[in-house]
Amino acid sequence: MRPRIAALDFARGIAIFGILLLNISAFGLPKAAYLNPAYAGQPSTYDAWTWAVLDVLAQGKFLMMFAILFGAGLQLLLPRGKAWMQSRLSLLLLCGLIHAVFFWDGDILLAYGLIGLVFWRLVREAKNTASLLRTGIVLYLIGVGILLMLGLISSPQPGSYWTPGYAEIQYERFWHLKGGLEAIDNRLDLLSSSLISIAVQYGWELGGAMLLGASLMRSGWLRGEFATRHYLGIAAILLPLSLLIQIPAAFMAWHTGWNYRWSGFFLQVPREIGALVQAVGYLALCYGLWPKLVSQRWVWALSQIGRMALTNYLLQTLICTFFFNSLGFYQHFSRLQLVALVPAVWAINLLVTLLWLRFFRQGPIEWLWRRLTAKAAGVES
Repeated sequence: MRPRIAALDFARGIAIFGILLLNISAFGLPKAAYLNPAYAGQPSTYDAWTWAVLDVLAQGKFLMMFAILFGAGLQLLLPRGKAWMQSRLSLLLLCGLIHAVFFWDGDILLAYGLIGLVFWRLVREAKNTASLLRTGIVLYLIGVGILLMLGLISSPQPGSYWTPGYAEIQYERFWHLKGGLEAIDNRLDLLSSSLISIAVQYGWELGGAMLLGASLMRSGWLRGEFATRHYLGIAAILLPLSLLIQIPAAFMAWHTGWNYRWSGFFLQVPREIGALVQAVGYLALCYGLWPKLVSQRWVWALSQIGRMALTNYLLQTLICTFFFNSLGFYQHFSRLQLVALVPAVWAINLLVTLLWLRFFRQGPIEWLWRRLTAKAAGVES
């Protein structure tokens, strides 16, 4: 087993925890609430500010950060060969499919597996780091351009996915709480829409971020081979830049009352660009502060979360679906109240992770993934 990069695990742990700040709304509120806080009329001031802060600091940033780290992982695994890569990504796709159909409609694993299967060859065939970096940036910008084009051709009148009616909100609550075949049928409908989105637009951004991550790993940047001053300098440039790009867009989205075409498309464009810039800035900050942070226990604990990233992502689903769906708290809390629940889920993640890694070298899902990959590829694990 190859030696782990501690700073990489730390960054991955931050990404897993950060993703939940947004996913908690998807677990506890109707689907439309994820991007539109005015899905059922004007939100309270507290909820509007919660949306604004999360939109600027977290929305898309931790997903892009995780995509960059995923691409870095593809680069690290290239020496294992074609059979290993294809088997590993196919199993991730299968895991995502099961997760999306039987557990939660907000799954990202299927998209990562699917896009990974398409783009890992570009990582392998890239002649040098610079070409890999350029290709990643171009692909990401193509995705942003498609988003803008979709805004130009879309109807100005939103559908129920943006502003659902009362009956639709109540039906969404009904099938979440009921579960069973009713829930599976609805998750399949949502999955089909998600796959179209990946194929048309989001897959370009996701693939671009993965190639960016692969280039940063290949250059040694994500191995921590650059000077501390370099990382801190990059963070000092990218983080303020991302805020300058995104804060006006978030303000305008609020000012327009989260108008469908403006908030969903035109103002989403600078936020998508800012998300990638900010994700790289967050990573630079992690690596720049690493020499000062490495000896602190909370940093070590977050690194353990990163070691069990897949297990912890799925554990968050089990915790949240049990709480919101099985216990009946779906659509029970406001956006601000949902964010206040996040530390409790983080605490369970930490407790399970630290206990598990006292006795085992890998998380349970990571171990199973590795064993099945080896079996499918016909090689030693």
